Amino acid sequence: MGVIATIATVVLAISFMVFVTFFGRLPALRGTPISWLHKVIWVHFPNLLKSIDRRVTGGRISPACVRFGNYMMYDRHPSVLIFFLLLLSIGEILYLPTAWPQLSPLVKFTGTISIILPYLFLYLAAFTDPGYITPANHSQEMSRYPYDFTLFHPGNECHTCHLLKPARSKHCSVCKRCIAKNDHHCIFINNCVGANNQHWFILLLLSTAVLTAYGGILGVHLLAKKMNFFFPYWALLPWNANNGEGMPLRDWLVIWSWGFQNQVGMGAVTLLAGLTSPLVWGLLGYHVWLVYCGTTTNESMKWSDWSYEMREGYAFKRRMLEAGQRQKDLRVEPGWTRWPAETEQVLVRTENGQSPAEDDQTLPGYGPWEAVWGLKDVENLYDIGFWDNLVDVMVPGYNFRGEPSAARGRGGLRQRKKRRAKRIYLA
Repeated sequence: MGVIATIATVVLAISFMVFVTFFGRLPALRGTPISWLHKVIWVHFPNLLKSIDRRVTGGRISPACVRFGNYMMYDRHPSVLIFFLLLLSIGEILYLPTAWPQLSPLVKFTGTISIILPYLFLYLAAFTDPGYITPANHSQEMSRYPYDFTLFHPGNECHTCHLLKPARSKHCSVCKRCIAKNDHHCIFINNCVGANNQHWFILLLLSTAVLTAYGGILGVHLLAKKMNFFFPYWALLPWNANNGEGMPLRDWLVIWSWGFQNQVGMGAVTLLAGLTSPLVWGLLGYHVWLVYCGTTTNESMKWSDWSYEMREGYAFKRRMLEAGQRQKDLRVEPGWTRWPAETEQVLVRTENGQSPAEDDQTLPGYGPWEAVWGLKDVENLYDIGFWDNLVDVMVPGYNFRGEPSAARGRGGLRQRKKRRAKRIYLA
């Protein structure tokens, strides 16, 4: 079991490090060992190395390491994308020569599709414009989503692009561009995940999750069939061996080790697929949950900040006029959007925990201010129900309410389409 145990340990360690890197900063994991480990790896350990470098070399090595680390983590380069492609390709080269002759025509057909789709969706996710905002398409992007006066307010300008920020957009420091509905920058595709390629990214996760699960399950089946041929008393589960009488765990593991090493290429890839599949399914589940909640990774961070302000008693809200009644400042806010809802609230934070003055004309909305103590008391404008959220993701730019001329006088559209958000994803 030495070789197999080493491979399993390395794969599990890499998978765990990837999980900590991606999820360690999520608000939902604050105060957990995952968050603590993320700080140790990405904050305390680098600081320790800098301290050692200052004492030993006078700090001559640290700047070069920092520049290299910043380039790898915060600059646009295809290193991880190439690594991902090599991992897929080399795994298939090792796996298929042994497995292919043993497969039925149906399994060969479905297996071929499962192999091709990740490459296709990786290409589409990586090379599709994620939603770059330019002077040429700025007015169109402004009409994609309305401002919710909570996470996104009109009148904010990107200091780099010198354009008004459309609702749900964010400037990416890696791509050096403003991205419509920016979710996050993904190093695996060397591109941002935004309004125009989010669906390809989710399909990439889905196809990769299916491929790893398919390869792992199929590999276990083929290995088990060969082990059963040479060791008829063996079974896939140790308590089912010896015709249900069971067998010692050590003997069962030894036969597994023989099976992996007898077909080492397929065995290693089967092990890799089985150990990494839960990570890929976890990433897929995370993004499906974001769709369900009508939010993005970037917005979930913003909601987390609001949650903290609410718990401390610094958040207040009041009502906004209904759609069609509020006079918009067309210099900084679109007069019409394709979205089927307009905001019902304005949310503000104060420094002293005192509500703003009711007659403060510098703040939008009307009526008295109400203290907000939790996210359940506010709406998420961008959550219009799971199926409509899914349509918004899978059909970029889908027009929920027709052309501007057709939408006039349809104040009731909000009540028909918008559902009050009962959950806001915090992670």
